Amino acid sequence: MFSVVFPGQGSQEVGMGKTFYEKYDLVKNYFKEADETLNFPLSKLILEGPKSDLDLTFNTQPAIFLISYSIFSVVKKEFNIDLNKANFFAGHSLGEYSALSCAGYMKFSDTLKILKARGEAMQSAVPKGVGGMIAILGTNIKKIEDIITDNKESCNFQIANDNSEGQIVVSGKLKDLDILTGILKSMNIRNVKLPVSAPFHCELMSNATKIMRDEINKIEFNEGHNILMSNVTADIVKDIPVIKDLLIRQIENRVRWRESVVNMIHNGVKNFIEIGPGKVLSGLIKRIDRQVNVKSINSEEDIKNLNIL
Repeated sequence: MFSVVFPGQGSQEVGMGKTFYEKYDLVKNYFKEADETLNFPLSKLILEGPKSDLDLTFNTQPAIFLISYSIFSVVKKEFNIDLNKANFFAGHSLGEYSALSCAGYMKFSDTLKILKARGEAMQSAVPKGVGGMIAILGTNIKKIEDIITDNKESCNFQIANDNSEGQIVVSGKLKDLDILTGILKSMNIRNVKLPVSAPFHCELMSNATKIMRDEINKIEFNEGHNILMSNVTADIVKDIPVIKDLLIRQIENRVRWRESVVNMIHNGVKNFIEIGPGKVLSGLIKRIDRQVNVKSINSEEDIKNLNIL
C-alpha cells in the first residue's frame, strides 16, 4: 500500500521544476496555461526569480502547486506510472489543493486561481508586523497544549502545524509570541522564529476564511479518483460537500500532519511518495516513523528509481 503526498509553503526555490520544463512539452504547456490563467508570468518567476517575489504567499501557493502538478503528470503520462492507484492522497496545507487537483476533484486552472486568491487572502488577513509563527523543537504536542492552557491569561497563541515528533509550529500576534518565547526559554525548550509575514492556521485568519468560503463555493468540484486524508481532521474524506467545508476550516485550523501520517500507516500504508519541490515532507514522515519507505520526486532519476509501487 502507498500514499502520495504533496508539500506546502516553504518548499519553493527559484529554478524548481526546470529540468522537467526543459525536457517535456506537457510541462511547458502547464506553465503557459498558468501564465494565461493568472494573467501573470508565474513561469518566469519560478524559473528566474527573484526569490523575494517567489516567497510572497500569493505567488508561492500557485507556484508550488504548478510544480507538483507538473511532476505528477510527468510520472503518470511520460513514465506510465499510475499514481492514482495510491490508497490515499494527502497534502500539507496548500498541498491539500495539489492532492485534490491531481486526484481529479478540481480542474488545473481552477486550482491555480483559488490558490492565488487563498494566498492573497491569507497575506492580507493580518496587517504586516502584527502576527508571526514560531517553530518549537524537541517536545511533544501535549506539552505545548499544556503551555497554552497554563498561560491563556497572559498570552494567546494557537498550534498551527503539528508536523512531526519534535516539530510543532504555533501562530499568534508578535507580542504574544514574545511572551511565549520567554516561557519556552525558561523551560529550556528550543524555538525558532519563522520568516513568514503572517500567522497562518489560527483564528487571526478569520478574514481569509470569509473570502475563501466564497471562493471555494464558486468552484465546481468533481468526483475524484482517490481518498483524501484531511489536514483538519487527520481522517479519511471523499464526499465533496465535506471536502469543501474542510478546505474552508483549514484556513484557521491546525494542520494535523503527524496524525494524518500516523493514520495512513495505521490503515496499512508502508510507502510514501512525495510529489513536488524539495524533500520537506519526506523528512517529516521519517521522523514520525522510521520503518516506512519514503521517496521524493525531484528529477527523472528519482522517477526511474520509483520501485515501491
